[in-house]
Amino acid sequence: MSEVSSLPWAATPAVGHAIGLYAKWTPALDAKIEAALQRLRDASIEHGDGLVQSSSLGVEDMVVTDLISRTGLPVHISTLDTGKLHAETLGLLPQIKARYGFDVEVFTPVADAVIQFVRKEGEDAMYKSIELRKACCGLRKMEPLGRMLKGRSAWITGLRREQSGARGDVAFDEDDGNGRRKISPIADWTWAEVWAYVEKYAVPYNPLHDQFMPSIGCAPCTRAIAVGEDFRAGRWWWEDSTKECGLHAKS
Repeated sequence: MSEVSSLPWAATPAVGHAIGLYAKWTPALDAKIEAALQRLRDASIEHGDGLVQSSSLGVEDMVVTDLISRTGLPVHISTLDTGKLHAETLGLLPQIKARYGFDVEVFTPVADAVIQFVRKEGEDAMYKSIELRKACCGLRKMEPLGRMLKGRSAWITGLRREQSGARGDVAFDEDDGNGRRKISPIADWTWAEVWAYVEKYAVPYNPLHDQFMPSIGCAPCTRAIAVGEDFRAGRWWWEDSTKECGLHAKS
């Protein structure tokens, strides 16, 4: 066991209930829902089969999947299975199928590349340096994302401006730096509004959110956060760096 993963708070944290803690319907939310639905309709009309939702399976992306279902439009849903995800995260895939009838396309890293990386750098390479952590993200996330987006003209995300300072200027529709449009239909939603929507429409969500994990990535790179910490403080917490893996880095 690595030194990082054996720290006391790496054990199972006290369990809360995210809906009870966070959900608060705001006067603006009805209008925000309608606006988000219209953004999805417009994107589907403009991009047709070239549109895909790239879902992290986090609560924001589950809300977006629910919104897509409500539009009745044939938007593709895809996700990345890095080989290091929590079982609770992967457990959402059959729930999405059962609830919405969507077959989520799963993209995985190139097995041989991962084997070679782990053989050379070890299973805990991400803790050794920022460069190795980014290399791990590159193999497990960036390369599969490239395959997911190949041939697509636009992708849908669950990014919100409130998530971190680095995301404070997220646009509803922007160039992703690679000739595609990136659509973030709930960019202006608050955390309270996300959970109010989950409560009202009974949206399935990752139970790890009930364990104070607002941002959930790979298991070795995610921990619970404490009161007052940034939304993404539990990601790569051992680093003094921007809490991004590259999926949403600005070119």
